Amino acid sequence: REKRGYQGPGQRRAGGVPFHRRHRKLVLSVVGVLVVVLGTTTAYAVWLNHRINNIPKVSTEAIADRPDPDAGKALNILLLGSDKGKRIKGENAKTNLAEDAAAKVWPNGKYRSDTLMIVHITANRKKVYLTSIPRDTYTMLYNAKGEPEHEEKINGAFSYYGPNGAIATVEHLTNVRINHLAIIDWDGFKDLSTAVGGVQVYIPRSFYDPYQKIEWKAGLQTLKGKKALAYVRTRHGLLRGDFDRIARQQNFLRAMMKKMLSKGVTSNPVKLTRTLAAVTSHLTIDAEWDSSDIRSLALAMRGISSDDVQFMTAPVADTRTVPVYGDVVDLDETKSQKLWYGLRHDRVAAYLRLYPDEKLASDRDVS
Repeated sequence: REKRGYQGPGQRRAGGVPFHRRHRKLVLSVVGVLVVVLGTTTAYAVWLNHRINNIPKVSTEAIADRPDPDAGKALNILLLGSDKGKRIKGENAKTNLAEDAAAKVWPNGKYRSDTLMIVHITANRKKVYLTSIPRDTYTMLYNAKGEPEHEEKINGAFSYYGPNGAIATVEHLTNVRINHLAIIDWDGFKDLSTAVGGVQVYIPRSFYDPYQKIEWKAGLQTLKGKKALAYVRTRHGLLRGDFDRIARQQNFLRAMMKKMLSKGVTSNPVKLTRTLAAVTSHLTIDAEWDSSDIRSLALAMRGISSDDVQFMTAPVADTRTVPVYGDVVDLDETKSQKLWYGLRHDRVAAYLRLYPDEKLASDRDVS
């Protein structure tokens, strides 16, 4: 079907954490890596509750034909990285993602999401596993009601059919029930990296990104603001293209999480406040995710450290070229089924014991 005024998502463009109490101790946990909750004094708790309560929300109740809820208390959260959206033809006023999701008609092609991750939080709240699904994964897309539409790259689901379409498409691909949704716009990376005082990453080789016109120098670099955003969006100039971009995104999240959990942030009221404000200012979640549930989850995860979080990518079998859509990715069916089983039954650790090489490389080996 024709998508006027939009080239199509994914198409190639031309050319422990200690539980601090009172003044010296505080609560700091990771919800989908990006949702950080802190509680200290009563005044601060009131401020934090206000920030959480004002996070924009989208309803997911309209989705039909969903997988059965998984037994147990493990959580699977769909994390999407989105742009802020462009003004589309016929749009009278600038609207945000939550407003567009609540409207009768989703603005086809206004938003793009090149980042899709399933965040699995174990039932005992002691481990977190983040699985990236390549944006070029070729699959059936489902609309906001959970109805099949057509086969295309998976990131088309969010662009064409909104948050509910993205959830429905991922659920049909994996047969994993998505418990919650978290969407962070790309400006959040800029503000968050600045709020924590910069994020240090290691670049193993020098190369030039012709699309962003950036020369990346080998060695340790502290990134924040626009440079941090450029790091996670770089694809051109990398040896494996989008696969290396996925690794960069995961590597940046890993490094940022270590920085957020460090004393340099948690013991600095200014940095901490700015960090939490940056997260909540650029976040959209599902309406069924109650604020009290977020706080309870954060409390339950107070012992999580960066070493308890593992990153991986859905296993890939091959790439090929499809007319109209260009280069696409086919997932490894056998290995993927084992991974989806692990997400459904809270046994991701068993999957990684079978396939240890699926984990993200060390921070010195990510391009």
